[in-house]
Amino acid sequence: MTTRHAPAPAQPAPFGRLRAAWRGAHAPVPGVPRWARWAAYTIPFAVLPSGLWRIMTVVFGIGDSAVHGRGQLPSWLPGSVYVVALSLVSELLAFTAIGLIASWGEVFPRWIPLLGGRRVPTLAAVVPAALGALALTALWTAALVTSLFGLTLQGDPLPSDYPGNAMHGWELAFFHATYIPLLLWGPLLAAVCFAYWRRRTQGTGPARP
Repeated sequence: MTTRHAPAPAQPAPFGRLRAAWRGAHAPVPGVPRWARWAAYTIPFAVLPSGLWRIMTVVFGIGDSAVHGRGQLPSWLPGSVYVVALSLVSELLAFTAIGLIASWGEVFPRWIPLLGGRRVPTLAAVVPAALGALALTALWTAALVTSLFGLTLQGDPLPSDYPGNAMHGWELAFFHATYIPLLLWGPLLAAVCFAYWRRRTQGTGPARP
C-alpha cells in the first residue's frame, strides 16, 4: 500500500512577496481622506520627471558638455555620480510622503532596530514634514522667480552651464516640462501633513500619538 504524503504548503513566489511589500508600503490606513491619498501618491510622480531628466542627460548625453559642468562640486566628486545620486535621493525623499498615509508612518516597521513595532510620535512625523513642505515651497518658488530674471538664488547671473543657457529647442522645452511639477512638491506635502496631523490628533486612524 502506497502512503501518500500531503503536499508541502506552497511558498510565496519572490514576485508575490515583492507585490505584498509594495502594497504594504502604499496601502492607506483607515481614516485617510481620498484627497490626501491622491496628494501623497502624486508627490513621487511630481519629482520623478526631473530625476529621469537628470539621469538621461548623463546616460544619453543630452545637451552639450556645459550641462554637466562642475559648478561648486568638490574635485573628488564626478559630476555624473552627483547627478544620479541627487535624482535617487530626491525620489526617496518624495516617497516618504507615502508614510503620512500608510501604516509605516504611524508604527515603525519591525525591521528597524529598537524602534520596530513602536508607534511613531505624531510630532516626529509632522515637524519634519511641515518644515520640509515650507522649505520646498520656498525653494522651488524662489528658483522659478529668480530664473525668470536670469539670476541664481544668491542673486548672481545664471552661469553658462545652467540648462536654460546651455540647451535650446526641444531639449530646453523638455527640461522646463520636467522641472515645473516640482512646484507641487511643497504644497502637496503640506496638505498631506495636515491630514496626517488631524487624523492622529483626532484619533481617526489606527494609531494614536
